Amino acid sequence: MTETILGAVIPVLLTASLGYGWTRAGRSFDAISLTLLVTDIGTPSLVFSTFARTQIPPVAFALSAGATVTILASFVVTAALVLRVVGLPWRVYLPSMAFPNTGNLGLPLALYAFGPEGLSYAIVFFTFCSLSNFTAGQAIAAGTVHWRNILRMPIIYAAVLGIAASAWQWHLPLWLANTVNLLGGITVPLMLLMLGVSLGKLRVTAFPRAFAMALLRIGMGATIGYIVTTLFGMTGIAKAALIQQAAMPVAVFNYLFALRWNNQPEEIAGIVVVSTFLATITAPALLYFLLG
Repeated sequence: MTETILGAVIPVLLTASLGYGWTRAGRSFDAISLTLLVTDIGTPSLVFSTFARTQIPPVAFALSAGATVTILASFVVTAALVLRVVGLPWRVYLPSMAFPNTGNLGLPLALYAFGPEGLSYAIVFFTFCSLSNFTAGQAIAAGTVHWRNILRMPIIYAAVLGIAASAWQWHLPLWLANTVNLLGGITVPLMLLMLGVSLGKLRVTAFPRAFAMALLRIGMGATIGYIVTTLFGMTGIAKAALIQQAAMPVAVFNYLFALRWNNQPEEIAGIVVVSTFLATITAPALLYFLLG
């Protein structure tokens, strides 16, 4: 078990550290172009190819999707209640608490810890979480919904086509399937490098509050993830992959949304940094529990 955990965690940490060291050394990194490359080409290719090749039975897929939506809704309700009690503005903090980093960090961990099957379930969570964050999360930060931007998201169409390909056993021509797989393969390493670069640029302004919010994000995620997957009767790799995704730290996109809409981005930057570094401790501990 220890070898499995180290094999999952260390490649993730080392690759992210390369991005962190690269930017801290003052070297250039075109984050804007690479973000567009990952979100518009790499991620849709990974989502489609994974769904198209997945061996997840339709019933198990539907169960995972239902559990994921329930978990995300529970995050929103729980975080909103906590923020109301402690008197913090929900427009600033709610997206960070509700939408974890299931892409940059969650997908690599799922792949290395649970294999291709675990990655399939993790991508189910990632897809719904991404759609929710780019719709509800961005709307909360902006104070309004931008439907045109939502409809332009390639991941929506990649997920639909991938699910259809899996359900009806569509087979792409070999040259096209290999192309999509190749493009999807760039996603995980680029996500990790970009995560490291982002951490190298962000700063913590109010550590006590950032640490408290980081504990809430990860602790709430693991607890709700376990409760919901248990209530849904999930077991094995499916349950483990969803719990692991639910317990990820704050997504970097929440900082980008806060920055774009001038919504106290310095506060969110601190929570992203602290929660990500905290995850270097909590993620191995959670994997030990899930793999035990």
